[in-house]
Amino acid sequence: MAQLLEQLFNGLSTGSMLLLVALGLTFTFGQMGVINMAHGEFIMAGAYVPYVLQTSVGFLAGFTGLAFLVSLPLAFVVAGVLGIVMERVLLRRMYDRPLDTLLATFGVALLLQQAAKDLFGAPNVSISVPPFLQGNLTLGGVVLPSTRIFILLLSIALILITQYFLYTRVAGRRMRAVMDNRDLASSMGLPTGRVDSITFFIGSGLAGVAGVAVSLIGAIGFQTGTAYIIDAFLVVIVGGLGKLRGAIVAAFALGVLNAFTEFATSASIGRAIVFALVILFLQFRPDGLVSFQTRGLIA
Repeated sequence: MAQLLEQLFNGLSTGSMLLLVALGLTFTFGQMGVINMAHGEFIMAGAYVPYVLQTSVGFLAGFTGLAFLVSLPLAFVVAGVLGIVMERVLLRRMYDRPLDTLLATFGVALLLQQAAKDLFGAPNVSISVPPFLQGNLTLGGVVLPSTRIFILLLSIALILITQYFLYTRVAGRRMRAVMDNRDLASSMGLPTGRVDSITFFIGSGLAGVAGVAVSLIGAIGFQTGTAYIIDAFLVVIVGGLGKLRGAIVAAFALGVLNAFTEFATSASIGRAIVFALVILFLQFRPDGLVSFQTRGLIA
């Protein structure tokens, strides 16, 4: 039973991390159809924010906990600004051309990786874990790392904040309208270009916050985001394009499935099994767990 609970927690922990790295992509890919290969580099940019605060900002150098807390909103802004600059300078000229956006954002990803390599060096670096996140919590004989618990709570908090924004704020309702039907929203007078910019800022900012969480679980480097980009797209596709509820279910389902298959086999075989099951699932549900519902007239 202890092993079962431990694997369940590992699965939920992995799922929370998958959700964090895919949450922003749910909006940019789902709403705008942009295959943003630079999403991983926005995660990388966010991961470097707590490192910079802890090592280069003098009055925060001795306060690792405060530096880490400050890094959460700051990483959102840093990654969000990178995203909105890329959207306005580059992607706005490539709407409805997904292959062009794939190539363009891949080029941006390489540029950001080189910039990080020049600024911080090629070797990976680590942040100092805040004192309040050090140690473990033992529950029912299962050892739960405090950092993993924090990541799980952070993902829940971001889900609630995102839901509040989407369903109560004017900008959020406009985002939902454009995601549901861009042409109809445009014909009704909604400024879809401005909505796209806001969407890209929020989606990229969420990637930055995910980067702060990534910095808690291991060393970070200029290729940190590359390890997460495939998983992020996988969650979005399985959940359904632009569907937050589907992304939540997909992230935790994939996390739990991955934990138990790796426990029963090995890391590489378990991952292969998960990919095979995803391919099989998409044969029956090509639109993902949650798809758009439309009404039609029967002639």
